[in-house]
Amino acid sequence: MSLTLARPYARAAFAVAKEEGKLADWSEALGFAATLAGDARVASLLRNPQLTASDAVALLFRNGAGDGVQRFLGVLADSKRLPQLPEIAALYEQLRAEAEHVVKAKVTSATTLDGAEVEKIKAALRKRFAREVEVETAVDESLIGGAVIDAGDVVIDGSLKGKLARLQTALAN
Repeated sequence: MSLTLARPYARAAFAVAKEEGKLADWSEALGFAATLAGDARVASLLRNPQLTASDAVALLFRNGAGDGVQRFLGVLADSKRLPQLPEIAALYEQLRAEAEHVVKAKVTSATTLDGAEVEKIKAALRKRFAREVEVETAVDESLIGGAVIDAGDVVIDGSLKGKLARLQTALAN
């Protein structure tokens, strides 16, 4: 399913969650369902025509998530969209971050960053975007040194690998 098809479902989920005042609860419930739906074995089960919509919802519904979430999963089940929950949940998270004025950034570095380094990066990104920042970290040793920061539409490549590639391009021209 393309993101174009997932977008209306994500917007609908976001609208209901916002109306209920339960953005975080919906994030958890959709994340749980999306993780399950993204598992190859569960995805195969969801495509089985013998699985009823109510059984599919029961499989993906997290107890205590609320009636709104259960109804939403029912709509997805009826329209055969449960396998697309990972895309729907990701788009929901984007809508939530925009509404809460939060920038989600992924910092990939050559080595593991300590807490102080992550806080420095968060402070710099808060200043740049004038928003609260949530940082996820990852390690990619092929970067050699430095880091790459991916904050939605903005990518900052401060890695040694990136600098070498830019130098190579400059020398080739």
